[in-house]
Amino acid sequence: MNHALILPILLPLITGASLLLLYRLPFGVQRLAGIASTLGLVLLGTWALGAAGGGEYRLYHAGDWPAPFGIVLILDRLSALMLALTAVLGFCCLLYASRGIDRRGAHFHALFQFQLAGLNGAFLTGDLFNLFVFFEILLIASYALLLHGGGRARSRAGLHYVIINLVGSALFLIALGTLYGLTGTLNMADLALEVAAAPAGDTPLLAAASMVLLVVFGIKAAILPLLFWLPRAYSAASAPVAALFAIMTKVGIYAILRVFLLVFGLGEAPVNAAAWQWLWPLALATLALGGVGVLGSDSLRTLTAYLVILSVGTLLATISLVTPATLGAALFYLIHSTGMAAAFFLLADLMGQQRDEGYDRFSVVAPVGHRGVLGSLFFLAAIAAVGLPPFGGFVSKAWILQASAGEPRGLWLWGVLLAAALLTLIAVSRTGSSWFWRPGPAAESRPLDRGCLAIVCAMVALNGVLPALGEPIMAYLTLTAEQLMTPQAYIAAMLPETLALAEEVSP
Repeated sequence: MNHALILPILLPLITGASLLLLYRLPFGVQRLAGIASTLGLVLLGTWALGAAGGGEYRLYHAGDWPAPFGIVLILDRLSALMLALTAVLGFCCLLYASRGIDRRGAHFHALFQFQLAGLNGAFLTGDLFNLFVFFEILLIASYALLLHGGGRARSRAGLHYVIINLVGSALFLIALGTLYGLTGTLNMADLALEVAAAPAGDTPLLAAASMVLLVVFGIKAAILPLLFWLPRAYSAASAPVAALFAIMTKVGIYAILRVFLLVFGLGEAPVNAAAWQWLWPLALATLALGGVGVLGSDSLRTLTAYLVILSVGTLLATISLVTPATLGAALFYLIHSTGMAAAFFLLADLMGQQRDEGYDRFSVVAPVGHRGVLGSLFFLAAIAAVGLPPFGGFVSKAWILQASAGEPRGLWLWGVLLAAALLTLIAVSRTGSSWFWRPGPAAESRPLDRGCLAIVCAMVALNGVLPALGEPIMAYLTLTAEQLMTPQAYIAAMLPETLALAEEVSP
């Protein structure tokens, strides 16, 4: 058995636990341990991309108990992609936090590692109950990270965040109990076969359980009308925490892809039909609200939070068309949007530190120090966020538009997506002109942290590299989408003895 597959969970889990036990260690040692662990995750994410690149499924049976009875981790192209994206994002955010923000509260590095462990576990697990467990790990860590540094705004946002996610956890358990009562299993591959072979009398309950799961994952992904906790929570968090939270909504999107294409996607009349039917209009409404929210934001952090919502709507609307082409395009956009949202949160902090008052609020006209450097960086980041060439946003949106052009509902996506892009362009243009190009006295420049500046520049540059590597990335993502659309291969890898049955119930 290859034990490397459990390391993305075990490494941050052990590091976080050790940092809690050895909290009296010098702070520099704690930083070094956290950075070393996260750098190890970057290496593991790179390994995962290579290991899954050939299309093979890699399994890890905890305790050597076979599926569906034991805990199973499974690596495919999608989970490898999410592991690598999380590791790179986490590494950049932790380096930024280590410039001083991590000292504003207790146990930052331990909590950061627990957050990464929960994220990686959610991407690797092959069992719905363990998906719930890893959701709780990452959510508990995120509660504490959100409150890191204290303050009334964070406490208020944290309370709303806790309440809505506790409701989501309760609904998750109800759905799991219903599915287990009907099928006797929560292993996703085994559950897919049981759902496809279920008697007609169980179909209404199975459909109800699937819709409850859609609500749960919709809360995690922040889809309308379950998204109103996000702008306040993300704009209240410290910059590196908010940047890491850019991947949190993608966990909900990952869960929708994994569960509704695999667990509820087999049979002559798949149970997921109702979910796709509801997802389409809700995703378009989320996309539209994101565009309006970006235009109406009163601070750069709130604007970035609505950019996250806009990206969620774009992803889910594209995914709900359920074709290999649209899934591949959505995954490319997922990489772009996650990285750029994180970069914008960090950039908002850099710019806020250079203002005498107002931090990142638009209503305050205090000038920004280091106008030339930060103005140029904001200009490049704004181009990338809007989706203009030569950055990854242009390629991803062009792919989405091309993939959806032949779909009956594609015209709706074209209209809403382009309108949201126009609103985003207006919003960032207004912000840039008022902060950097409006005539007025220059602010007295405060020391600019060159390390933080280098991190944000690197993140924007990485987005610029995406088009240069477009062909191999698009080839990988196309194969990932095709793998997602053939759940029988996943089932055959998890439960080899049921291959014949998987083929028998295939649509």
